[in-house]
Amino acid sequence: MFGLKSKKMELVAPSEALPGRDRPIPTAETHFLSGRPLTAEVPEGMEVAMFGMGCFWGVERKFWNVPGVWLTMVGYAGGHTPNATYEEVCTGQTGHNEVVRVVYDPNQVSYDELLKVFWEGHDPTQGMRQGNDMGTQYRSGIYTYTDAQAKAAARSREAFQPKLDEAGYGDITTEIVPAPEFYFAEHYHQQYLAKNPAGYCGLGGTGVTCPIGVAAA
Repeated sequence: MFGLKSKKMELVAPSEALPGRDRPIPTAETHFLSGRPLTAEVPEGMEVAMFGMGCFWGVERKFWNVPGVWLTMVGYAGGHTPNATYEEVCTGQTGHNEVVRVVYDPNQVSYDELLKVFWEGHDPTQGMRQGNDMGTQYRSGIYTYTDAQAKAAARSREAFQPKLDEAGYGDITTEIVPAPEFYFAEHYHQQYLAKNPAGYCGLGGTGVTCPIGVAAA
């Protein structure tokens, strides 16, 4: 038991990751709330962001409630196993994180505002866990699609750390890396808390306010 727990708290090496499969696993056809095609191409003028903040059920709800967000979807990213299943991700042997992919209209909501939701919506100092959810799939991560996003994410981290220090929290453990391939999670995970309003959500923030507009400096 202890050995299994240790493995789930450490990122698996590529050579030891589960093999996965060639074909994508089935997912939902449409977004439960908006009815928009879940796997649609990103519309012209829209942009994409990706975040890992713990169990993706609660994370997705945080973002679908943001005005200007056009579409949200949950999946797996940052690991080595192609087209992994939820059960495989839960073993810690795929290297994947539970992530939310956000398609948004930059004319209605800025990337800075999404970063604010990210930082304030969870505890980014906990390493390979979020609350009682423990394992590499619950790590804090910002996965960037452009240089501008990468710079904004880094500046926001630098601005938020002193605020966390003042509140008695430790160092931020969030990984900020170029967006890896996104694999859709199974259909029942998509918009889970819209389908199951009383469902589990282990997400909790620190209560610390992240400075607004830090990436514009």
